[in-house]
Amino acid sequence: MRIGVNARFLLPEKLEGIGWYSYQILKRMVDQHPEHEYFFFYDRKQNNLLLQHPSIHHIVVSPPARHPLLWYFWFEWSLPAAFKKNKINCVFHPDGYCSLSANIPQVMVVHDLAYLHFPEQVPLLVRKYYQYFVPRQIKKANHLIAVSKATASDIAEHFPEMASKISIGYNGVRECFKPLDDVQQKEIRQQFSQGVPYSLFVGAIHPRKNVTGLIHAFEIFKTNTGSEMKLMIVGRKAWFVQDFEKTINTSAFKTDIILLDYMQSLELAKITASAFAVVQPSFLEGFGVPVLEALNCDIPVLVADCFSLPEVAGPGAYLFDPYKPPEIAEQMEIALKDSHRAEKIQLGRTHRTQFDWDKSAEIIYFQIISNAKA
Repeated sequence: MRIGVNARFLLPEKLEGIGWYSYQILKRMVDQHPEHEYFFFYDRKQNNLLLQHPSIHHIVVSPPARHPLLWYFWFEWSLPAAFKKNKINCVFHPDGYCSLSANIPQVMVVHDLAYLHFPEQVPLLVRKYYQYFVPRQIKKANHLIAVSKATASDIAEHFPEMASKISIGYNGVRECFKPLDDVQQKEIRQQFSQGVPYSLFVGAIHPRKNVTGLIHAFEIFKTNTGSEMKLMIVGRKAWFVQDFEKTINTSAFKTDIILLDYMQSLELAKITASAFAVVQPSFLEGFGVPVLEALNCDIPVLVADCFSLPEVAGPGAYLFDPYKPPEIAEQMEIALKDSHRAEKIQLGRTHRTQFDWDKSAEIIYFQIISNAKA
């Protein structure tokens, strides 16, 4: 079979959530089912291919699709022509889009429906594209892969006609995310936080992530407890970051807030495994990868009690209303003083076993094969 793959997020040195999902799923799919031919379609030349295998054909299809107008041309003109030229039997889209113009079966991953819940938090042109094209793409797909039960329920609620065409393909975690011993943790804290314990947020900075709310909560926590705890924020600035920057610059605890840009996997894993806790205050997450990474490092998690986060965090998580910074601060204080920390960590160890890349890769592969033959 000739399987097409939308590989535009397989960016060397720049993998984020969707890119890592693409990489982990495709690596396993190709390794486990090399009897097929895989056609990886990129929107730009790749100087350092992340996945290489005799079964993979790497094809660049112009234009570089990093703008809504170019998304349209890539998905509706360039890709269909490439599919036809290469006689593709079925296409896998791990990035949350598909082609309305393609006349072959398509399996599409849906990571979240944030654009429906928080349209005002999406840049205008991107919002317009999402609102017009994504609902049509969801309905066009032959099968949908949701990254969590929460996302699957959200899809079924907004697109009930697709409810019977949804499977769940969870994220897994990178192998480098694992516990560190006390000596290693101390070395990392010495390197990044002057040896002081820190709570950690990981993710791109934009309004839906609620990092401004987390900073306000951190200020309340510091005032109430007098703790030496620092707050470490790791992630690139995405869009609408003015309030975030203003909040940090005017904070009475500015010197206790550590800002780090995008980090490579090995370094991020060490920072995660050395944190006192990982905090995820997002208003909406389709999954919440940093939460699972924390669980795999035996680090407690504090998460917003909405959408997918309680599902991923499990029974050992500290939950809060993300719209109430005092409540976030309260949970931070409870975590600081909790005598049951070891029990929370053990609950996380048990819970994390259900999130497995191999299982998800097989679920997706089955749908590709099934829909190609349908």
